[in-house]
Amino acid sequence: MSELNKTSSLVQEFIIVGFPGLRDQESRKTLFAIFLTVYLLILVGNLLLIVIFVSDRHLHTPMYILVCGLAVLDVAITTNTVPSMLVLFRLEFRTAPFAACFTQTYFFLGLFSTESFLLALMAYDRYTAICYPLHYPNLINNSRILRLMAGCWAVGFLCATPSVALALRFPFCGPNKVIQCFCDYSSVLLLACGDIVVTSYVVLSIGLSVLVFPLAFILFSYAQIISSVLRIASTEGRLKAFYTCGTHMLVIAVFFLIAAGVFISYRIPGTSVDMRIMGAVIQNVFPALMNPLIYCLRTKEIRESLLKMFKKNKVLAQC
Repeated sequence: MSELNKTSSLVQEFIIVGFPGLRDQESRKTLFAIFLTVYLLILVGNLLLIVIFVSDRHLHTPMYILVCGLAVLDVAITTNTVPSMLVLFRLEFRTAPFAACFTQTYFFLGLFSTESFLLALMAYDRYTAICYPLHYPNLINNSRILRLMAGCWAVGFLCATPSVALALRFPFCGPNKVIQCFCDYSSVLLLACGDIVVTSYVVLSIGLSVLVFPLAFILFSYAQIISSVLRIASTEGRLKAFYTCGTHMLVIAVFFLIAAGVFISYRIPGTSVDMRIMGAVIQNVFPALMNPLIYCLRTKEIRESLLKMFKKNKVLAQC
């Protein structure tokens, strides 16, 4: 924490209030049941993929290394926010110590930025494999993809650092009610004492850059992939490729467009607070829930490896 906050900040903890329009106990119980179920599905789906990848050496290829990395990231993103949201849904409000709130904010921004860059890296991998199949083994290998993934994590958290550092320059002298289901950066920044206009636009520029540049690269990659697919003679092959690209783009659209909408909504007067909160929540859990289905369980190699693992465990149980 900065020296300014040590001497001037009166806020020792934040109060997370969740949805302003949902105060009755039944609604909170319903949300708790829904998000507990969703969180367990996310954990089971993504951890199962990680186990499959680790146990099957045939899957130790660049594409599946990226898929496994995405599964790890999805578990980390949801574990950073959903458990605290579940506590909130069981109670009328939840308190978060000052340091804990900013820690959650930092990890949320860092993990979010990392996933943005990792999705771009996955698009590059598929673009290279489909558009330049003969050069693919020379351009992409396991060690190189691991270095690029490490770079995604490093750059992701590097992008998050200035935003949190700028927020910590301000004193927080009250109020301390965060109108969100977790310690969302923009919601917390609104509570700072002082003129946050310049900081708000600097942070918005960083956030949109993390969204726009990877998204532009992903769209370019998929446009090239579709162009290559159009040259496939088989109608069935074209339909299958378009279906795969379409499902990938659905998850990518939810991740990027909702995130951009939430970022911008704080600068648009009259935006529904409940809709903004719901957008942030959906952006948190929907990609992590769908990624195992979209990227993995529909993949033949993953399904075959899963069946082998179940058969092996069944044989061991009979012994």
